[in-house]
Amino acid sequence: MGKQSKETKSPVSDPTKFSILNLIDLSNPNINQTVNSLKQACLDSGFFYVVNHGISEEFMEEVFAQSKRFFTLPMKEKMKILRNEKHRGYTPVLDELLDPENQIHVGDYKEGYYIGVEVAEDDPESNKPFYGPNKWPAPDILPGWRETMEKYHREALEVGKAVGKIIALALDLDGDFFDKSEMLGEPIATLRLLHYGGQISDPTKGLFGAGAHTDYGLITLLATDEVSGLQICKDRDAKPQKWEDVPPLKGAFIVNLGDMLERWSNGVFKSTLHRVLGNHKERYSIAYFLEPSHDCLVECLPTCKSETNPPKYPPILCRDYLSQRYNDTHADLKIYKKQQS
Repeated sequence: MGKQSKETKSPVSDPTKFSILNLIDLSNPNINQTVNSLKQACLDSGFFYVVNHGISEEFMEEVFAQSKRFFTLPMKEKMKILRNEKHRGYTPVLDELLDPENQIHVGDYKEGYYIGVEVAEDDPESNKPFYGPNKWPAPDILPGWRETMEKYHREALEVGKAVGKIIALALDLDGDFFDKSEMLGEPIATLRLLHYGGQISDPTKGLFGAGAHTDYGLITLLATDEVSGLQICKDRDAKPQKWEDVPPLKGAFIVNLGDMLERWSNGVFKSTLHRVLGNHKERYSIAYFLEPSHDCLVECLPTCKSETNPPKYPPILCRDYLSQRYNDTHADLKIYKKQQS
């Protein structure tokens, strides 16, 4: 995996190179080839494309169409389903602040919508931080919307589990390692629809579609439209940081590793810094965050430690890590109550 020498210009005229990502074909019968390709991608950038994943192009187009239908609703309608403390529902522009060091006094120029694992309110499991009933647009406002999103949530989970098997093999584990009930058997799987309104980003002024951040869980499956904007930084400690564009690839997921996988692998596989720059054009994307169960203890894998390479991170419960990261990056819901009063 190398870089093209051709340079393009970002919205602020900074030279940025394209990142050439490994392509993982889930239909490839040669599992060793697939595992080796994925392992190289994880070591190099923590990002890769996944193709032949089993979700039809027609259905993906329907999901994007339904997403656009929601975001074109009047703000009054969207605010009726404002996100709750379980992170379900609508997140307005500037609700999220991912990079407080560089985003001065302002958050991300994107709006979103969270959909998690549906758990009835009278189910004891709904007391857990990231479980509970979802918030849905009224059926008369967006008929068929809920059914489309629930189907996509189910299908994306199967893709995520298939990728998880390859990751396990790449870490010299049994292929079903992440399928255990305390991991992906009862996952915190969160679908997030995203809409960037076309504001021009300017990193020199702290203005971003999405500020620089790493994702929190095991992996993220990202489906995008054909508008560019995603960038990655392979070495977060470099000064200055070097950012590379990740081009959209029709029909493919862009998959990246999350913080928990970095902790599990003892830093062998990196959770890579990434951001989104706006460039005049509206952009839609759909992220699917795959994380283990609430009670999963994330600690160094036996295949990733030795006497000379002891664990770099202390064990932590999934629910504790996620709760802290969400609280750190989202606005206090009280601000919306003041605005609505």
